[in-house]
Amino acid sequence: MNVGNLVTMANQIADFFVSEAGVEAAPQEIASHITKFWDPRMRTQIIAHAAAGGAGLSAAALAAARQLQPPVVRTD
Repeated sequence: MNVGNLVTMANQIADFFVSEAGVEAAPQEIASHITKFWDPRMRTQIIAHAAAGGAGLSAAALAAARQLQPPVVRTD
């Protein structure tokens, strides 16, 4: 998926959780939402984008992306 679309979606999720949970709690809520609902490939892309500086991500979305763990790939 285009990283620009992921940035837009992450920022929209961040806007929601900042308004609902507050600035301090939002990153954890955002990260939880992304972990539950985004495809592993999408999570991998947003993690890489955040590691490269996170251009375009809001502060809350960037903090959340930096909390994410790479998806576990099973080899069995």
